[in-house]
Amino acid sequence: MAAKMYYDNDADLSLLKDKTVAILGYGSQGHGHAQNLRDSGIRVIVAELEGTPNYETAIKDKFQPMSIPEAVKQADLITILLPDELQGRIFREEIRDNLKPGALLIASHGFNVHFGQFNVPKENKFIMIAPKGPGHLVRAEFVKGAGVPCLIALGEGAGDAERALGLAYAKGIGGTRAGVIETTFAEETETDLFGEQVVLCGGLSALIKAGFETLVEAGYQPEMAYFECVHEVKLIVDLIYQGGLSYMRYSISNTAEYGDYVTGDRLITCETKKEMKKILAEIQDGTFARNWLLENQVNAPHFKAMRKKEAQHQVETVGKQLRKLMSWIDAKEV
Repeated sequence: MAAKMYYDNDADLSLLKDKTVAILGYGSQGHGHAQNLRDSGIRVIVAELEGTPNYETAIKDKFQPMSIPEAVKQADLITILLPDELQGRIFREEIRDNLKPGALLIASHGFNVHFGQFNVPKENKFIMIAPKGPGHLVRAEFVKGAGVPCLIALGEGAGDAERALGLAYAKGIGGTRAGVIETTFAEETETDLFGEQVVLCGGLSALIKAGFETLVEAGYQPEMAYFECVHEVKLIVDLIYQGGLSYMRYSISNTAEYGDYVTGDRLITCETKKEMKKILAEIQDGTFARNWLLENQVNAPHFKAMRKKEAQHQVETVGKQLRKLMSWIDAKEV
C-alpha cells in the first residue's frame, strides 16, 4: 500500500495563528524548527539550559531562552527536542505537571513515546513531526524556499484535529514543501533504530574497520587502507543518494561493478541476515531500549568506555592526519 503523503495544499498554517509553540532544546533540530516557525509567522519560545553553548546560540538568534517549566506553562504546542536518554526524566520532573489542559505534545522521534517513557495526562495528546534530515539542513532548505521531507504520526487518542495541527507545524518548518509521510510511532521508531544499527552506523562502522584492518594486517600502508576503505565511501554514497544502486553501478568502472556483483553476497550472507533479524526483534520487543535506558541510569560507563576505545582505533588516528592534508575538506575533529 502506498504511503499517505501531504503537501502545502493539505496544511493550514492559520491553525497556529493564535498559538504559542515551545521548542524544548536549541540543538541541531531545535534551532531549525524555532527559526523556521518564527519566519512563518508563528509565536515561538525556546527553552534551553542557561550557560550552555546552545543557550548562547539561541540568544544570538534573537530568542530569549527560558527554563523548561516556564516555556511549557505558556505553550499550546510543545516540541521535545532533547536527547532521547534525558526525555523521560525531564518529562516527569519538568513537563508533565506544567502542561496546559489540551496542550499538544510533539516528538521528532518516537523512542520515548513508543517505549512508554511518558505518562501523558488524558487531556493532552502526542503527535510526531520528524524531519528526515539534520536541523541545519531543515534551516538551510527552508531559507532557499525548499524543505526537508517529514514524517507525521498520531499518538494514542489523537485524531483529525491533532493531524491538522501537526501538518500546520510541518508547513511552518518547510516540511510540506517536500512532502510529509504518515506513519506510526512504532514504525518510525523501529525502522529508525534498525537502520542506524544495521546499516548507517553500526553496520557501516564495522565494515569500514574490518576492511581497513584486513589491508593493514596484510602489510599494506594504513594511509592506502584509509583511502580505499574510508575516504571513498562518500563518493559511492553520493552516487547512491543521487540515483540509487543502479546509478552508482552505472557511474563506476565495469571492474568495480563486477566486483560488486560477485563479492557482496559473500560478505552479507544468510547468517548476517539472521543476525539482522535478531537485532530487529530486540528493537521490537524493547530489549535495546531497556538496555540503553538502564545504561544511562548508572551514568553510561560502558557507553563511555566504548566511545573512548573506538576513538583510539588506528583508522581514526590515520584519518585525522590525512584529513589535515586535504584543504578542500571541512574537517571536523571531536
